[in-house]
Parts: sequence; C-alpha cells; structure tokens
Amino acid sequence: MNEPKYRRVLLKISGEALAGDAHRGLNFDVIGSVCDVVKQCVEAGVQVGIVVGGGNFWRGIKDGGDRMERTRADQMGMLATVINCLALADSLEQRGVEVRVQTAIEMTRIAEPYIRGRAIRHLEKGRVVIFGCGTGNPFFSTDTGAVLRAAEINADAILLAKNVDGVYSDDPAKNPDAVKFDEITYDEVLARHLMVMDSTATSLSMDNHIPIILFALKDPENILRVVMGEKIGTVVKEDK
Repeated sequence: MNEPKYRRVLLKISGEALAGDAHRGLNFDVIGSVCDVVKQCVEAGVQVGIVVGGGNFWRGIKDGGDRMERTRADQMGMLATVINCLALADSLEQRGVEVRVQTAIEMTRIAEPYIRGRAIRHLEKGRVVIFGCGTGNPFFSTDTGAVLRAAEINADAILLAKNVDGVYSDDPAKNPDAVKFDEITYDEVLARHLMVMDSTATSLSMDNHIPIILFALKDPENILRVVMGEKIGTVVKEDK
C-alpha cells in the first residue's frame, strides 16, 4: 500500500448517510461498511477523528420548526448525534479498533467530556476519536462542529462524506445541466451560496486553512481513496 496523503483527518458523516435508504434510524450494514474502511485507514497509519450528525433521528430547527424554542430543538439534535456516536463506537470495537467517544456536553456515564489534549493523545495512540454533540452550543451545525474539532486537533483535511458525490454548480437532482467541480475555492463556495457546508463552517475552514474534500459515502471505500490521495469528489481549498 502507498503512503497516505493525510496523516490526521477529521471525517464528517451525516446522520442520514448512516440510515441508508430508510433515511431514518440506523442501518448497521452501512455502519459496518464505514467502520471496515475506517479500520483500514487506521491500519495504514492514519489518525482518524469522526464527527457525525444526528439527522437520522432529529434535525433541530428543521424538525422543531416553529413548534419549539430553537435552543431546545438544537439540544435535542445534539443528543441525537450521541446515539450515532455510540453505534459507530460499538461497530468499530467489534472490528478490533480502539475508540473513544468524547462529547461537548458532559455525560460521563457513557462518554468522555471533550478535552483537546486528551483527544490528541488518543489519536497519537492510534485510537479513533468520535466527537459528539457538535460544538455543544445551539445555533451551530454539526458541520461547524466538525471544522472546529478539525482545527483544534490540527487535522490535515476534513473529509465530508455525504449523499452527493461532489460540489455542483446547482442541485443535480433538480438541474440535469449542473456542473460538478473537481476543485473550488472557499470564496467561490461562499459567493455562489453552494451547498457544501453552511456558511459559518465554510468560513471557519477557510480561516484555518483546512482543505475540505466532499465525496459520496455510498461507496465507503471512497474514504480510504481520499486518504491515500486519489482524486475523488470535490476539493474545496484556498487556491485552485
């Protein structure tokens, strides 16, 4: 196997991706396939942090709408991410991968509180660290939480595994003429309001000079391909 291009990565997985075709709940075949590839990354010497969304259970303001106070709706979304964190942790452990779950909201009976130095130490020891509860604050997405953790652990790149295979000029599901970008700058993403991440997450990534590689999780092997330097999906960076 060739040497990995990235030595430390932050993998962001949407909650919906873990649900598979059902779009709700957990699909353990999908989770198992993802964990198989994460194990390969660890065996290749890559340090892996993971942030997972909670949209397969609850999507904060989108589900709460005008029926709930925004802060409480977002807090429910943070708790939803923990369910996914524990499912991933269990699946990884079944495969012999050492893993730690850290949460931005303390729940010490089931996870460690997030401590930057401890997280980095776990990564250095070859453990996968799964970060739950986003940033721990309402009004911020788990995408922003992923960029924040990537900056804090000094990740080489953010791997954005979604249900789409790259960044397009328009919604490819609605516009058959939408063009897929191989590379695009943060400034272009923000100026064109392209749906890579929300603007807060994109700006934070730009300010901290962390490249984002967006690709489809439909084939989990894409995670390993990206780590090894293969051109998959779209790279969002400072200069083309």
